Amino acid sequence: MTRRWLRWLPAAAVPAMIAAGVLTGSLPASAGDPLPDKSPEQVLALIAQHRGQALSGTLEQSSNVGLPELPAGPGAGTGDSAWLELLTGPHTARVYLDGPDNARIQVMDRLAERNAIRHGNELWFYNSKDNTAAHAQLPAGAAGRHQAGKGFMATPEELAAKLLAKLDASTDVTVRSDDQVAGRPAYQLLLTPRSTATLVASIAIAVDGQSGLPLGVEVKARGQSDPAFRLAFTSLKLEAPDASLFQFTPPPGATVKEIPVPEHKGDGTTPPSDTGSKDARRHSVIGTGWESVIELQAPAGKSSAGAALPGESASGAAGLLQQATVPVSGGRLLSTALVNVLILDDGRIFAGSVPLERLQAAAAQR
Repeated sequence: MTRRWLRWLPAAAVPAMIAAGVLTGSLPASAGDPLPDKSPEQVLALIAQHRGQALSGTLEQSSNVGLPELPAGPGAGTGDSAWLELLTGPHTARVYLDGPDNARIQVMDRLAERNAIRHGNELWFYNSKDNTAAHAQLPAGAAGRHQAGKGFMATPEELAAKLLAKLDASTDVTVRSDDQVAGRPAYQLLLTPRSTATLVASIAIAVDGQSGLPLGVEVKARGQSDPAFRLAFTSLKLEAPDASLFQFTPPPGATVKEIPVPEHKGDGTTPPSDTGSKDARRHSVIGTGWESVIELQAPAGKSSAGAALPGESASGAAGLLQQATVPVSGGRLLSTALVNVLILDDGRIFAGSVPLERLQAAAAQR
């Protein structure tokens, strides 16, 4: 049955990122009480209207997307492998929020931890493994444009916001039986692609039954019974954390790097005049919905082997490509249960939640 849920989701009400604040309210009288029935439209409206300012909690992330777990060693958890490590194995993070300008995320690694701290206009990143820190002084009025944990570990709110912002008629939206997440009754909003030509089977978003805060996101790949990816709160307190958690001073002997922050001009909603044209030259979308393929163009003069991946050096990117990809006709393939990335020898990159054949067909059209 066709779902008329889009009218319940004003664009301006899409949940904000982590620094925008989250949850208010208290638990229902009994955590075991069943939630009242709601339609998909009503659950989407609940997500859109939630507001809040303070919380502390623990997030657990598990990934079973088919990538090999990277071996520990120099650089593990930083630079050349941090982004890829988050796609392999389990991860735990502690999250602290108090208003839009106070946030801290602690990603707990095996023998160390990484911290991202936002306090007012101060932004710090610290890695205890090698005792390194980076600091940025944000410009006035930067709230909402710079998140403390960006690039560290996403939150259920961030993932849900991105997923719901891209929903269209290619997705069926339903509500299944309620569940308990971090001790809170939650609706299970189920997103199911109508296409069979995608690697994604379904996405379930656990939505707090009282406030509308997304508490967890679970993604299943086609043909698999267990989730390929899951991120959810395992504990949650709806109160302001200790203010000292947002104060940071580098430990003795730490190497500190200052990060320049480009001056931002405009009203915060319109990108610089040349941004759109640059983005248009660097990527394009082939197809629509779940079957769409993104084409990325490597920088001029770079081949797929020499082009650095996001956040990588050229040498680090080449090493990661050898570990995580397999050779295919004309290039290499990064294959996971949910996303495939075709890296051609001529520098072009095609990515999508589709089989390799779909990527190759898209490349042949260009």
